[in-house]
Amino acid sequence: MVSTVTVQARSKKHLDEDGALNLLLSTLKRDHVYDKRISLDCVTFETEETTRISFEFALREKHSAKCGGDPDTNPVIDRYRVSRVGERIEIYDAPNDSWQSYKPMTGK
Repeated sequence: MVSTVTVQARSKKHLDEDGALNLLLSTLKRDHVYDKRISLDCVTFETEETTRISFEFALREKHSAKCGGDPDTNPVIDRYRVSRVGERIEIYDAPNDSWQSYKPMTGK
């Protein structure tokens, strides 16, 4: 019985940074989170922290001739944390200085 649990734990998908970012991007697209707010063509993702259990990404506005805005700035829109195992996504709640479980929200 113990060996079965061990095998199952080891068989879980372990995401690298690219995999975590791809999971986050596909989730945001699937849930249409930014459809009414900003084109995903006009954002960038910056890895802010990497730990043995997760990656933290900042979603930033991309300012350019195509996207508009001051090209000398790229403000953070949201921050996300993606776990390496279990494909768990959290969003940073700045007013409460805490991480919250991501729940599909449309038109944020």
